[in-house]
Amino acid sequence: MQPEKLAETRAWFRRMEDDLRAADVDLGADPPLIADALFHCQQAVEKALKGFLTWHDRPFRKVHDLRELGAEAIAMDGSLELWIRRSIPLSPFATVFRYPYTLAEPSEEETRESVSLTREVCHAILARLPEGLRPATPTDDKGL
Repeated sequence: MQPEKLAETRAWFRRMEDDLRAADVDLGADPPLIADALFHCQQAVEKALKGFLTWHDRPFRKVHDLRELGAEAIAMDGSLELWIRRSIPLSPFATVFRYPYTLAEPSEEETRESVSLTREVCHAILARLPEGLRPATPTDDKGL
């Protein structure tokens, strides 16, 4: 393994873990911070995809669009297609609640479902990489 590529790939996955943890913290707030939790869901999947693409030497634009990043990942591993397709609805959360839009926030239950989906998608991406690239410690008791 090339040390620079290994370090860069692991850095993406550390950031992914931070976003997953932040989503959990946001949901644990009273009241839950729905918009922020959803932002971190999108960010976690984005960073997992960027780590996957980095590992495969696949260049990507500076973009938050999970459809675009996902298409590149699917080109490397077609078995990710279902996971990528399921994650695409998270794309708008990169920006939609960051500004004073009038869009209503999803419910707490819908947000919890998004966090669960995010964990599943990130796990699916990590499962397709060598074990040495995966985070050393899981971010929760679900064993990500």
